[in-house]
Amino acid sequence: MKYNRTELAGNIGFTSVTDEKFKTAIITVRFMTNLSEENAAANVIGTDLLTCSTSSLPTLSQLNEKLSSLYGAVLSSFSAKKGDVQILAVTSSFILNRYTIDSEDIESEMLSVIRDSIFRPNVRDGKFDEESFLITKKELIDRIEAEINNKRGYALSKASEIAFRGEPAENTVYGTRESAEAVTSESAYAAYMNILRTAPVEITYVAPEENPAVMEMFRESFSEIERTPEKVEFNSASPVKPEVVTESEEFDVRQCKMVMTFKTDSDDKYALKMLNTVWGATPVSKLFVNVREKLSLCYYCASRPNSYKNSISVDVGVERANIEKAKAEILRQLDEIRNGNITDEEISSALLSMDNALTSVGDTPSSYSGWYFDCLCDGEVMTPQEKFQKYAAVAKEDIISAAKALSLDSVYIMYDKEEK
Repeated sequence: MKYNRTELAGNIGFTSVTDEKFKTAIITVRFMTNLSEENAAANVIGTDLLTCSTSSLPTLSQLNEKLSSLYGAVLSSFSAKKGDVQILAVTSSFILNRYTIDSEDIESEMLSVIRDSIFRPNVRDGKFDEESFLITKKELIDRIEAEINNKRGYALSKASEIAFRGEPAENTVYGTRESAEAVTSESAYAAYMNILRTAPVEITYVAPEENPAVMEMFRESFSEIERTPEKVEFNSASPVKPEVVTESEEFDVRQCKMVMTFKTDSDDKYALKMLNTVWGATPVSKLFVNVREKLSLCYYCASRPNSYKNSISVDVGVERANIEKAKAEILRQLDEIRNGNITDEEISSALLSMDNALTSVGDTPSSYSGWYFDCLCDGEVMTPQEKFQKYAAVAKEDIISAAKALSLDSVYIMYDKEEK
């Protein structure tokens, strides 16, 4: 495997990863912008529309027909949230020329499609194609509604809103239903043009061999745009509240949900990740073994870190009668770690879990793309093996210190409706 990153221009990075075992290539263009309730929905719609049609392929059927003719190439978009930052991406995967039947130039054809998608979208009179826009807008609204119907996901989102209130991270990556409904084809295009001009960009190209034409296409295309990139900060620790905030809602559900958010002022992210894994990230963690298995206080209990905000959230599915008992046991298990009650077996199991996850990086082109982008967001570019060594170097005392630095910030509870 060969890794290389080049600055094409101010705040435009191009990363190439070459691994001979692959037969396909993947290009992913990620735009990064500060998350806001006002612009989140318009940004997502504007980016999603790039993969519905282009100026040269003005309908979805024409675009799909073109992709099918290129051995089933794929062009899609996705959105993500990292701390206070909204990620808006266009990605494409396609087969290499050497694997086509008659040595067809698939790579050049796909570069043209990608170029048109990003730099020559299907726009007329300052707005996206109306038919494509209405479909894409409805899909986003449906996605937002689906998140509300996923009660565990909704509880986590609501807990994030409470924990990071007043910070960009309180918002969801898709925005609200109200903000999505207010988007027009004109405002979606304006939002995309603003992204193109102001968002820092990271391009990743993963393939079995180098292709200088990919980098040159992006260099030339971006050189035609007058850009004034804004600054984005991935790592923005959230201060712990002076007093624990508890908020609740009542829903027509059979199972209550509780999310407890903890924050820390420690910047040792490796110790924080090890703490999270020992505490509640695996089936042999303290929370799973004790809160769920031994005491049967909940249906599920898991912890997850947000290293960009220096926080850990613990979410449980629980009967109303067991909420306080589960909360007390979660805190007790954290105290167990603070008091040094961590076995060598628990640490070994945590490392084994991390090793399994890290070993899978490189199995697919997309895993390389995601890995090296995450490294850039973290501010440290390294291989999965190098990162594992960082975790392996975390001592038991470091985990204890990380636990002692953790404070409960807020609690969100989704109650079931009590029978009257």
